[in-house]
This record gives sequence, structure tokens and C-alpha cells, in this order.
Amino acid sequence: MDYYGFMLRFNRFPLLLVLVCALAANAQTPDNKPTEPLSSAMDGELFYQLLLGELNAREGEPGAGYSLILDAARKTNNAMLYQRAVDIALQARSGQSALLAANAWKQAKPTSREANRYVLQILIGLNRIDETLAPLQQEVNTADPRDRVAVITSIPRYFARTVNKKLAAATVEQALSGYLTMPWVGVSAWTVIGRMRFEADDVSGAIDAALKAQAIDAQAEGPALLALSMMNVKVYQAEFIVKKYLEGHPQPEVRMEYIRALLDAQRYTDARAQLKIITTEKPDHADAWLIRGALELQDGKLDLAESSFKHYVALAQTTNTLPARGLVQAYLSLAHIAEQRNDFPAADAWLNRIDNPQDRLNAQLRRAAMLAQQGKLDEARALIRSQPASTTADARLKIAAEVQLLRDSKHYNDAYDLLAKAVVSNPDDVEFVYDMAMVAEKMGNLEEMERLLHSAIESHPAYPHAYNALGYSLADRNIRLPEAKQLILKALTYLPGDPFINDSLGWVEFRSGNLPEARRILEAAFKARPDAEIAAHLGEVLWMMGAHDQAISTWKEGAQINPENETLLETLKRLRVTL
Repeated sequence: MDYYGFMLRFNRFPLLLVLVCALAANAQTPDNKPTEPLSSAMDGELFYQLLLGELNAREGEPGAGYSLILDAARKTNNAMLYQRAVDIALQARSGQSALLAANAWKQAKPTSREANRYVLQILIGLNRIDETLAPLQQEVNTADPRDRVAVITSIPRYFARTVNKKLAAATVEQALSGYLTMPWVGVSAWTVIGRMRFEADDVSGAIDAALKAQAIDAQAEGPALLALSMMNVKVYQAEFIVKKYLEGHPQPEVRMEYIRALLDAQRYTDARAQLKIITTEKPDHADAWLIRGALELQDGKLDLAESSFKHYVALAQTTNTLPARGLVQAYLSLAHIAEQRNDFPAADAWLNRIDNPQDRLNAQLRRAAMLAQQGKLDEARALIRSQPASTTADARLKIAAEVQLLRDSKHYNDAYDLLAKAVVSNPDDVEFVYDMAMVAEKMGNLEEMERLLHSAIESHPAYPHAYNALGYSLADRNIRLPEAKQLILKALTYLPGDPFINDSLGWVEFRSGNLPEARRILEAAFKARPDAEIAAHLGEVLWMMGAHDQAISTWKEGAQINPENETLLETLKRLRVTL
């Protein structure tokens, strides 16, 4: 571990002039206490010693410079000289020498918080965690009572690079043992203990600490934020701590973090419910409206999405403080909504509001999609190709956009050829291989599709979409169903709870004759992500189970989301159902 680089940030007094001035006047120590007058100590011999020490330190003899400066510090009992000796040792990457000087400083000035902090940091850097208890206790105990919560909260940063996380957690808990039942301070102490336990992979201990912190003050943010940090790495058993906090009068920022955690877990229904709460309670919270609009647009609820995005734009115009990226997203989304309604002039008007050169490519790609929708495919492709690509990501985005236009226009051969060239130029881009497989399926070349998906799995074994696509294709063709199920279950190990992968799982259960299980899975998937294709599958399961009214209702809901969905249209045609 490179602990020296971390501690070099303390090097703040490298010049001899600073040291001389400190000795020639009543200097202030780092603890803001005046030192004793030292003018009598600044004789020629001491001046020469300091000069020689600095010259040695600068000219490649840090050991000699360190010894001279430390000796001068001991003679004068000056905090700045002790600190300079420590800094020279750290610059020379000599942790033991730095610790020796820091301990000498602390011994000379036992009440110095700065000296104690150096000792603590160096011990941690040397990975001598078992020796940090006393300086850690002193750091907390000597803090101003008004600052103690902030001091306690900062403790995990000290141990961020520690190798022995369990020992660090135990040491911190022992150091804070005297504060665990105190109001306010106790909340911070338990929260820090929980964070240290979590860093040490003690999940149950971290949850227990968060609960104890919340028991002291149910409205404290710390325990909820700790629980959210656990949720962000898939420890969902901590969620009830967040919910308990949200029952009171939570800060909107904490609720937003919860919403982001729900979105990351693809729990869209729960995220929608939380967004409704925050936009009702805090109607001027812009980010909530932007996310709410994105979910409504995803669900095909164009009127609601338009209202949400316009509310966001209005807030941006009122406050003039919202990030440009959010406005660009709102403008692109509003243009897409207008495009869905075939109102191309309105869509173009929204795109014209995007004047940032960095976002102009996205606006032009949206214009290309509009041209293609109006039957001007060649013009749309020319527009995409004419756009400059300043980064590799831009170049990739241009290819993906052109492929999407060709797929939407059913020009599958052209899309396949374009992707084949992209794969040659970008052999490690698994998404190009995946897209190529999906186009091969549209072309009816199922053998090529399987070959490409197996290739994607072999080169990127943690890429879940390849497993899901191959499993779904087998299930849809009603062949090799056990293999199909295993592929889909493998995909779910990488994306647990994903509604589209669960849709595939429900479909393979349906093909296997397990209708009740298929219905259960598909209903949960459709609730999590209202989508026309999931509606098509769920409706067919309901239809085969004799629940015709429910099936028709589900298909109607799917048609409202996307009336052009091929799977939905094919299902209705095959079952001879008219909505």
C-alpha cells in the first residue's frame, strides 16, 4: 500500500523562510496557540543548523536534513519544526522516521491535536492498526463538543486504505464506546461503526448498528444513508431502515437516493410511487420531475411524460441553476414525444433549443429518426454520416443510430452489413455482436444468430443479454426448453429481477406447460415494467387459462403503450382476437 503518497498532503511548510519567521516571532502553532518567545533561541548556530537541514533535505540527503531539523525542534520545542521533520521523513518515504518525529512532537506537546493527528495517520499508513486506539480516542475526546459529530463522521476516511478492515472496525468501535448512548453524538457513532462493519463485510453487524443509530433518532439521516449505501451494492435487507426513515419527514435528497436505488434494481413500480410522493410534497424538486417523465415515457404515457418534462423545463427557466445535461434530456424527450404524435415541426422546435456543441450530435440523431419515420431513409442516413465524431463513443453512437433506423425500416440486410463492418473494426465490442445476432434473427438466419450469441457468451461470459436472447429464441421456437431455461436463469444471476429477462422465463414456463407459474412470473414482470411485448405474453397465458377478459384487458393496455409492437400484433392475429 502506498501510504506515503497519501500522507504527503501534510507537506505545507517546505521553505526555510517559514521556519525562520516562525522562530523569529511569536508564531502560532497549528493548534492556534501562541508559542513561547524564541528570539533568544535564534542564534547563529541554530540558523546555520536549520539552513543546513533544509539544504540537505532539498539536495538529496533527506536523512541528514531530517536529523538536523528534528534536533532543532527538540532544542526549541517548536511545533513547526517538528512538523517539518515529519514532512521530510514522509517525502523520503520513511514511515518509521516520520512516526518517530510525530511521537516526539506529541510528547513535547501532549495537547496538540495536530501532532496526535499525524501520529494517527502515520500508524494507519504503516498498517499498525492495533496501535491507533489511543490517538483515535484522543482525536475524538479533545474535539470541541460542537465539532465532535463532524470528527466522528470523518473517521472512516482515515481507515479507507486499511487492509485489515475487521481490526479497524473493532478499534473504531472501542474508541467510540463512550458515546454510543448519547443523543446526537450516539447516532453518528453508531452510524460510523455500521459503516466500518460494512467495509469489513459484516453485513448483519452493519444493519444492527444502523438500527441502534435509528433507535436514538428515527429522523436522523445517517442510518438511512448507510442503509442506502448497502442497497446500492445489492444488500436489500437494509431497505426497511430506509423505509422507517421515510415514514417521518425525510429530506428530499434522501428520498431521491432511494429512488435511484430502486431504479438501479429495476423496481420501477416502487420508484414511480416514490416519485409521486416527492413531486407532490416538493413540487419544485426538478430531478424528480425529470426521472418521473422518463419513466412515464418508458411506459408509453405520452401526456403524463410531456407534462413532467415541461414542468422540469419551467423549473429550469425559473431557477436558472439546473444542469445543462438535464435540460438536453428534457428537450430530447419532448422532441421524441412530439415525434410519436407525428408532430414533426414541434419536435424540431424542441431540438432547436439544444445549442450545446457537445449535445448537438444527439439532436441530429433524433432529426435523422424523424426523417426516417417520414420515409426519408437515405436522407436520414446521410445526416447521421455527416455528423462529426469527436470521440470513440460518438462514432459508436452514430453506428448504433444508423443500425436502428435500418432495423425500424426493415432493411435488415443493410443493418447486418453495417454491423459486420463495425465488428471487424471493434472486435471487443460485445454489443455490436449482440445487435448483429438480433438482426440475423430478423433475417430468418437462426443458425447465424445462435453462432453470434454463443460467440458473445464465450468472449464476454458475464454479458447477460446474450444468455437471455438465446434462451428466449429457443423458447419462442418451442425447442430445447431445458437449455432455454438454464440460459435465462444464468442471465438472471447477472441481472436479478430484470423484467425483460423474467418475461423470457415466464415464456419458457408457458412453453413447458407450467401455466400458473408462467402467469405468476409474467404478472410480476408486467407490474415492474409495463411493456407491450410482456403484455402480449401475459395475455396469451391468460387466454390459454380461460381468463379471456383479463387477457383482452392486458392486450389493450399493451396496445396503449405501443400499438405497433410486432409480438403483440402477431399474437392477436394468431389467436384471431380483435381489440
